Amino acid sequence: MVNPPSRGLRLAFVIAAVLLLAGGSLGYVLHARHRERPPGQQADASFTLAEPGLYFRDSAGGRVARQGGPGLPRVTGGPSCDRFHAAGEHALCLRKLPGIPARTDALVLDRRLREIRRVTVPGIPNRARVSASGQLLSWTTFTTGDSYATTAFSTRTAILDLRTGYLIKSIEQIPLTLGGARHHDSDVNYWGVTFAADDNRFYATVSTRGATHLVEGDLHAWSAKALRDNAECPSLSPDGTRVAFKKKVSDDPRSPWRLYVLDLATMGEHPAAEPRSVDDQAAWLDDSTLAYALPGQDGRASDIWSARADGTGEPHLLVPGGSSPADMD
Repeated sequence: MVNPPSRGLRLAFVIAAVLLLAGGSLGYVLHARHRERPPGQQADASFTLAEPGLYFRDSAGGRVARQGGPGLPRVTGGPSCDRFHAAGEHALCLRKLPGIPARTDALVLDRRLREIRRVTVPGIPNRARVSASGQLLSWTTFTTGDSYATTAFSTRTAILDLRTGYLIKSIEQIPLTLGGARHHDSDVNYWGVTFAADDNRFYATVSTRGATHLVEGDLHAWSAKALRDNAECPSLSPDGTRVAFKKKVSDDPRSPWRLYVLDLATMGEHPAAEPRSVDDQAAWLDDSTLAYALPGQDGRASDIWSARADGTGEPHLLVPGGSSPADMD
């Protein structure tokens, strides 16, 4: 007759079985997470930021492409991105991950478009910016909703300093001065950061209590102050004197915004030479020309247009089937 296992031996068997099941479950979860994170298309070895031209997201394939100049063919072969921007020595590629809840990979790339850092954040890719030096990067994701045309949205905006490696996961906690007084509210949302040449000062949109404001921030002082209201998605000119922004001009959800330019010295504003509604953070090609995306023609997702910042002339179709323009010298 075989004696039954002792109580201690039975307990050891139970513990071993639990550990085995737990290990198997953890392995399955890690495998599932690995399977749901697509590798995405990386840049071809021959495609880099070394060539001058306009870099952008190609709507057809979702990869970064380059337009060298008038009459030159489009060159494809960059990484796949949902939002893209580049300046100086670095590029920023936002890539939406599959699954629920929504998550986004913020990929920091060098001039050869090789990944040097990856930050995974909640939400849907929305805005991406790199400072002129390439040392500061900012991204915005929609954590709730997917359109600025409604009030039912929430954003998260981060700033990464590559000089120190320090990541500000959300700038919502920066002390904000609004109307001359400190402002505290749970509904504060920031988006659309643009950096000054000193890699310290920045401009952004803040939304609170149903209104939007253009704010000027100071990273070293860790402070922000509102400069004016009704301004979204600012973009600072290369000479640092003007800000292009979206101004709400209508309650019609089909055409709510107009692209404006603000003189920071006088705080005077005027419309850019684009009469259509622009829902984009415009990019400056030079001190006089803006580039931005509009809904595409002939069934394309979007096209890149350009217009003079001083309001003269007519808008010009720059890149059919493109978005997220970034001019690289």
